[in-house]
Amino acid sequence: MTTVPESVRGKRSTGSRLASVTGHWAVRFALIVIALFWLTPTAGLLVSSLRDPADISISGWWKVFDFNGSFPWIIDREQITWSNYDALFQNDQVMDSLLTTVLITVPATALVVVIGALAGYAFAWMDFPGRDWWFMVVVGLLVVPVQVALIPVAKLFGWLGIFETTTGVILFHAAFGLPFAVFLLRNFFAEIPRELLEAARLDGAGELRLFTRVVMPLGGPAIASLGIFQFLWVWNDMLVALIFADSTNPPVTVALQQQVRQFGNNIDVLAPGAFISMLVPLAVFFAFQKQFVSGVMAGAVK
Repeated sequence: MTTVPESVRGKRSTGSRLASVTGHWAVRFALIVIALFWLTPTAGLLVSSLRDPADISISGWWKVFDFNGSFPWIIDREQITWSNYDALFQNDQVMDSLLTTVLITVPATALVVVIGALAGYAFAWMDFPGRDWWFMVVVGLLVVPVQVALIPVAKLFGWLGIFETTTGVILFHAAFGLPFAVFLLRNFFAEIPRELLEAARLDGAGELRLFTRVVMPLGGPAIASLGIFQFLWVWNDMLVALIFADSTNPPVTVALQQQVRQFGNNIDVLAPGAFISMLVPLAVFFAFQKQFVSGVMAGAVK
């Protein structure tokens, strides 16, 4: 068999290097194109929220750009107005719904993160009877669809007197968010070196101190990704809010859906309200996307 000299094996041909560079830029270009397509609806919603309702009713949002001018991306300033946002801020129903959404999303996210972290640590590092079987039950709950529980939970909440209340919506979101939280954090915490925990125990650390001083700081990426995932799910939810929330003071998704019923009269409120509702989760995701990706990838694989 003919052997290739080290000097030859270490070199790459010009064609190979060119193909590598071309492939790298091709992938980057493709990702940029996909990102632009993904952001196009958001940009369209932003432009629509700044247009006069009369202009929205007769033309698409892209008509705000004057393609017949000397430069193809000249904006027609006559179509841009801030009156839609003035109307939004004066609409008590939509503004109150934004506050209701915050009052639901923040507690539901905090409950899932705290309880999920405690349960994940228990399943990962504490010995108790039936631990593996209970964890299998948690994993099985991941495949239970929300729609299956709507009627039984509605009857239970009616019996408890929390149907159509903010408390009921929070509890529903927390209950259905916990299986994924426990699964994610248990797998992440299980990857912590045992020697590190044993060293902390030798220094006199109890379970609570071990959890707060060692496990929680090391589990930061997974906890951050869980918080982002839960926040996005609760903020954008409409099905649970439509059934369990107070109909007189609903979350923003339901409030905007009620505006759609009168689309012809309330487009000036609907467009900016939808954009603000979309802007919050987008800002949260882009601010913590690195933690989200690293946490999910690390916690999903053992």
